[in-house]
Amino acid sequence: MKRKYRNLAILLAMVGACVLVAGAVAFWTASGDGTAAATVSNPDPVTISSGTPMGYLYPGTSADVSLLITNPNPFPVNVPSLVLTTEGTGGFDVDGSNPGCGLSALTYPNLQNNGGPGWTIPGTNAPSNYLDIDLTGAVHLSTAAASACQGLTFKVYLAVGT
Repeated sequence: MKRKYRNLAILLAMVGACVLVAGAVAFWTASGDGTAAATVSNPDPVTISSGTPMGYLYPGTSADVSLLITNPNPFPVNVPSLVLTTEGTGGFDVDGSNPGCGLSALTYPNLQNNGGPGWTIPGTNAPSNYLDIDLTGAVHLSTAAASACQGLTFKVYLAVGT
C-alpha cells in the first residue's frame, strides 16, 4: 500500500511540475498591446541678427556675411539653411538713404547650408545658446551696380530655410 501512495505522490508531483512549467511558459511568451501618448511642443523660433557683409563689395565681387543665431529653447535646434526674407528690398537694405543705389544689384546665392546638414544651435541648457556664423561669399554685387552704391553698408535679412 505504501508503494501505491508513493507512486501516486510521484505522479501528482509530476503533474504539478508540468502545470508550473506550462504556466511559466505562458507567462514569458504572452504578448499584449496597448496605447501611449506623448506630446511634443513646437520649438520657439530662433532669432537671426541681420547679416552685414564683411569687407568691401566692389562691382562683380562677393563678400562674406557675418550673423548671429540665438536659440531660446532648452534643446539644440538645427537650422538646415538660410534664405533671404522679404524685409527691406528683397532681403537687402542699405544704411542711410541713397535712392541712386538699386538693391537689385545685390544677390544671395542661396547655397548657404554649411555644405551639408546646416548648423546646430545649442539650447539654453548649454553654456551658450547662440552661434556666430560666417557665410563665405554669401552676397554678390553685380557689375551693373550704380556708382551711388560706393561706400555704403548693406544689410542682409535672412531666415531659416528648409
